[in-house]
Amino acid sequence: MKKLYGVTTAMVTPFNKDGSVNLDKVAELTEFLIGKGVHCLYPLGTTGEMIKLSVEERKAIAETVVKTANNRVTVYIHVGDVNFDNTLELARHAHDIRADGIGVVTPIYFSVNDQEIEQFYVKIVNSLPEDFPIYLYSIPQCAANELNIEVTKKIAAQCKNIIGIKFSYPDFTMTSQYLDVNDGNFDVVFGPDHLFLPALSLGCEGTVSGISGVYPEPFVAIYNAFKQGDLAKAKTLQKVATKYCNVLKNGSNMSYFKEALRLRGIDAGLMKAPHIDIDDKEIEKLKTQLVQIDNEFFSIA
Repeated sequence: MKKLYGVTTAMVTPFNKDGSVNLDKVAELTEFLIGKGVHCLYPLGTTGEMIKLSVEERKAIAETVVKTANNRVTVYIHVGDVNFDNTLELARHAHDIRADGIGVVTPIYFSVNDQEIEQFYVKIVNSLPEDFPIYLYSIPQCAANELNIEVTKKIAAQCKNIIGIKFSYPDFTMTSQYLDVNDGNFDVVFGPDHLFLPALSLGCEGTVSGISGVYPEPFVAIYNAFKQGDLAKAKTLQKVATKYCNVLKNGSNMSYFKEALRLRGIDAGLMKAPHIDIDDKEIEKLKTQLVQIDNEFFSIA
């Protein structure tokens, strides 16, 4: 069983001008990220604008990433959707195409109670083979629902193939509680990129990072320095990584990610309505800011 660890990159989704998905660019981005040393790939999550996509588009992207990766890195497909039946269909598809596992966000938009969240995950697990690994995914600021500790414990106790959680909210108290689920046999991968090093120090297995989809290098370097016990270097690298996070708006607008990738020579496509691409003035500002941070990072890497 392959688990998420280290730098797990939340991938953007490249769109054509007409709003269709560009699968060639999905493959190119996959190659770029693997070449930069990321440990795992996580397409079709929040960074991937998943709720703008049809089920068939999501299947095609998942197939492209899995095929292109070709077992060189771990690939988990995010399958959460507003529609529960779509979630089930996408989960089964991820298993069928031999993805290493899936992530599933909590129910989205409509508020749900503890019993409903518990049953939601149990039903998904029951639709899949017992050995197919799943990560819970909590991003309450976007989903409108969170996974409290008691519900998480109940789910983990019933569902042995739910092996961890992707937690994308800057709350270290909650993070430490997740780390104690199932007597500590429960992996936590942390979402907020600017807190990668503190999350590792707390005991998290790694990050699921959107910023690493543009700049994998500082995050891979942080992880390597941490694993080698060089905390001084890791702290210096985290400060630089945080500058990238701030300039790229911490993932609040994926157009910054796509334009920054274009500045790096990787065409990650365009935005899909209702979002729009940033204008030329903002692109020039972004370029100037990134060059300054690039000079700082590559002088210490």
